Amino acid sequence: MKKTDVIIAVVVGELVAWYFVLLFGDLTPKVVWFLPVVFPILSPFCLWLAYLIGKKFLFIFQGAKFLLMGALASLVDFGILNFLILISGVASGLFYSVFKGISFVLATCGKYAGDKLWAFRKREMNEISKEFFKFFLVTLGGLVINVIVASLVVNKIGPQFGLSETIWANIGAIAAALATVAWNFPGYKFLVFKK
Repeated sequence: MKKTDVIIAVVVGELVAWYFVLLFGDLTPKVVWFLPVVFPILSPFCLWLAYLIGKKFLFIFQGAKFLLMGALASLVDFGILNFLILISGVASGLFYSVFKGISFVLATCGKYAGDKLWAFRKREMNEISKEFFKFFLVTLGGLVINVIVASLVVNKIGPQFGLSETIWANIGAIAAALATVAWNFPGYKFLVFKK
C-alpha cells in the first residue's frame, strides 16, 4: 500500500464524516460528532485490510479503492444536489429527479480519472477515446439506476421517521449511490479498465 492510498483514505474518511455531521447533526448531535475522529482512522484501516486480502484477490483492493473514489464522487454529487435544492427550494418531484441527474453526471466526470489512475491503476493512454466511450456507456446505465432509485425513495416512498424533505432527499441520494455501485464496479473492472 502506498502513502497516496493512506492520504486519500484519510481525506475521504474525514469528508464523509463531516457530510454526516452536517446532515444528521441536529437529529443526533451526541452520536455524529465522533465521526470526524473515527472515519479518518477507520477508512485507511479498512483499505489496509483490503490491501492484504488483495494480495491474493486483487479485485478486493481495487473494490475498496473504487468505493473510496465513489464516496468522494458521491460527496460532490450530494453537494451539487443540495446546492440545487437550496437555490430552488425544491426537494421532491420531477425537479428533484432532474437535479439528481445533473448532480450525478457532474460528479462522475471527475470520477473517471480517479478510477482509471488510482482504483484500477490503468496508466495506458492508447485508445483513451474508446475507453472513455465505454466508461460513458457504463456510467449511463449507472445514471439511469441512480435517478430511478433516488426518485423512488424520494417521490414514491417519501419522507419517513419525521425527517425533513431535504434530509430525505439526501437519504434517497445515498440509496441511489449504493445501488449504482453494484452496476458500476463490475462494468468498470471488466469492460472499461480491464487489463
